[in-house]
This record gives sequence, C-alpha cells and structure tokens, in this order.
Amino acid sequence: MTAKDRPDTNTIPNPWISRATVAQIPETGLHRDIEADESVRMALAKIAGVRDIAYARASFDLMPERDERVHVQGRVSARVGQTCVVSLDPIENDIVEDIDLVFVPEGRIREFVVPVDDEDGVGGEVPEAPEPIVNGVIDLGRLATDVLFLGIDPYPRKPDAVFVPPASAKDPEDHPFAALKDLKIHPTPPGKKKPARD
Repeated sequence: MTAKDRPDTNTIPNPWISRATVAQIPETGLHRDIEADESVRMALAKIAGVRDIAYARASFDLMPERDERVHVQGRVSARVGQTCVVSLDPIENDIVEDIDLVFVPEGRIREFVVPVDDEDGVGGEVPEAPEPIVNGVIDLGRLATDVLFLGIDPYPRKPDAVFVPPASAKDPEDHPFAALKDLKIHPTPPGKKKPARD
C-alpha cells in the first residue's frame, strides 16, 4: 500500500494500538512485529462489519532518513470470516497487503508536496503526500488497521458460487398485449344514424 491508497479512517475507532516513538528508532532501523489478540480482533470485526477475524498480524521495518523522514515498509496479513454475497454461505478470505510509506513530522507535510517542475520548467506531477508523525509517534496499530480494512473484499464470493434467479411459472397471459383482449369493438347501436357528412 502506498500513500494514495490509504483510506481516511481517522474518524473510525482503533482498538489495535502499537506505537513507535521516532526519537527511539536507531540509525540502523527498527523492526517491529505486532499481532492482534482476541479482544482486538473482535472489535476490528465489529467495526469492519465482518463475521470474525481469525488472526491479524503485521510486520514493520522503520528506517530513519534525512529531513526527519521515516521510511516504513512492511506487510499486514489476516484471515477474515465473511458471508458469500451469492450463496450466503460462510467463507474465509486471506488478506496479504504490503506497505511502503514515508512519514514526516505533521507540521512539515506541505514541504514534501511541492509540484516537481518538468523539463520545460512547467509545474509537473505533485508528489504523494507523506503520512504524519503526530507528537513524535508513528501509530503502527492504526496503520495496520487501515491496511487490513482496505484489503477486505466488500463483495465476498465463493469461487464456485453462481447466481440462479428464483424459478417462476410462465403465465401465458403475462405479456405486453394481454390487456388488449379485454377491449371489444362495439358496432354502432341499431337505429342510431351516423352523422351526415357535408
């Protein structure tokens, strides 16, 4: 997952908490493995609207760079219990999502999104905005949650599931011209003359 793929989930509660203090990351980098316990998985499943989450774990490598940047690479994996949208049978989906993001102090994000001029000196592509380091901390739990939610299939379907419309008896009278049979052409009543023509 890159910055442009990451959803905005700041308004969603996050039960998966694991924070890394940037000042404590050594120059050689920091490796961190995290795994959600049962209570966290239950909370995540409720928020995501899935049946259950059998496991959820993440692995991160944090490397400090110049200009107070921190390069974060890693992977999130999980097994999510869902319901097939076709057969309504319970199914399980495995999620494996890679992470490749850059974090910078929250107040310096604008410095890293200045458009890059092309060869003609005209404003070119705007670089992807980095992620914020808030109060000197990178929230790895929040990052793992975002990636997990992004990887959940909103329309899970069993590989062999086929939608079969409900069978219904064909009514021979059910066609666009059925109503016409009720219309009758009545002749002019006896004794009534047709209007004379001029």
